[in-house]
Amino acid sequence: MPGMNVLVIDDEPTIRRALRAALEAMGHVVVEAGTAAAARRQVEDHAIELAFLDLRLGRDDGLSLLPELLASSPALAVVVVTAHATIGSAVEAMRRGAFDYLPKPFTPDQIRVSLERWRTVSGLRREVTQLREQVKRASPDADLTTDEPAMQKQLDVAFRVAATDATLLVRGESGTGKGVLARAVHERSTRTAKPFVVVHCPSLSAELLESDLFGHAKGAFTGAVTATEGKAAAADGGTLFLDEIGDLPLPLQPKLLRFLQDKQFERVGETKTRTADVRLIAATNRPLEVEVKAGRFREDLLYRLNVIEVTLPPLRERPKDILPVAERLLGGFAAQFGKAAIAFTAEAREAIRKHPWPGNLRELRNAVERGVILCGADGVGVEHLPALGGESGTVELGGDATIDALEAEHLRRVLGRVATLDDAAAVLGIDASTLYRKRKKLGL
Repeated sequence: MPGMNVLVIDDEPTIRRALRAALEAMGHVVVEAGTAAAARRQVEDHAIELAFLDLRLGRDDGLSLLPELLASSPALAVVVVTAHATIGSAVEAMRRGAFDYLPKPFTPDQIRVSLERWRTVSGLRREVTQLREQVKRASPDADLTTDEPAMQKQLDVAFRVAATDATLLVRGESGTGKGVLARAVHERSTRTAKPFVVVHCPSLSAELLESDLFGHAKGAFTGAVTATEGKAAAADGGTLFLDEIGDLPLPLQPKLLRFLQDKQFERVGETKTRTADVRLIAATNRPLEVEVKAGRFREDLLYRLNVIEVTLPPLRERPKDILPVAERLLGGFAAQFGKAAIAFTAEAREAIRKHPWPGNLRELRNAVERGVILCGADGVGVEHLPALGGESGTVELGGDATIDALEAEHLRRVLGRVATLDDAAAVLGIDASTLYRKRKKLGL
């Protein structure tokens, strides 16, 4: 096993020397610390990969030092060692981030097993990171790079609070990247190793949405043949993202409020109170203050959600970003579809820059993806971009247009002239959840 940089933290010099000798015999580079202060300095001054930490450091407490070391060096692995091993101390050490736990006295073989286990886990983590990067490259999404001060100001606020557990409310039109920002905040938080779970509030009826959020007991309703834990429980330790919170049914709002305040909930069909430790991020394209006045949204829930607020500007208000984002999307899709050498034509670039993009980043992404698929070696032209020179805006009944193109154009025009999604759903003769699914499918 290749050598690692290892820190031994113990207040007893004889223990440090013995552990150091064993580790160096295995080919590792070892430094020592006898106090919490010395350990902090060693972590700051050296690229430590793994630390052996005694829980009793004279006047210092190893359990209190553990999260400090991990905060200073997030990639650090800590193996807690102690002569006073108890189940409680082991559980608490693991809860605070320890990788492994060894009771004293331990043998060189036990040390070797712990090191090999960490080597395996760290290798798997690197593979996961690489796979995530490959997925991002293969499936480009709306990114958050910006040259617009207004957008940067909002991102600065969001990322400043990312490391806290403060509830975040993200406002903005449909397609402005609210979900992308929520995931980015999660990835910058202390919960990044835990799940990021999404609940789409408009997609289900009130009864099914409650089950989706909090779970249900077996037999709670027709079709509930097994118990489910729900997404609140699935997100325990991580982040729960409530997409389009303005569409949350009114009867479910007090239950969400209680969950936000106390982290407590009951599954549908149960009386047992459960808990889940989640960080909540909510997003909406509705003016929630108007919804409060109309009696469709609870004022106390709005106050609880609106601890930290950011508002993402629509793409039409980010003129400096439109072409750079389109170029990055083009590069991603070109690599995905094996057309690495293509580019936008001059006419396409000008049309992209001038288009108002009512569907925002989502519409731009879908347009570029379609353009890359349809274009030839000459590059992506206006004729390959549906919102600029293809079907959108020039769709005619009885003309050469697909059903999806006709539906997308009709939805776009209705959404552009009404005030709310409920109004649009009423005009279209469908319910809000069906409209939500259609917008997702068509990229509106």
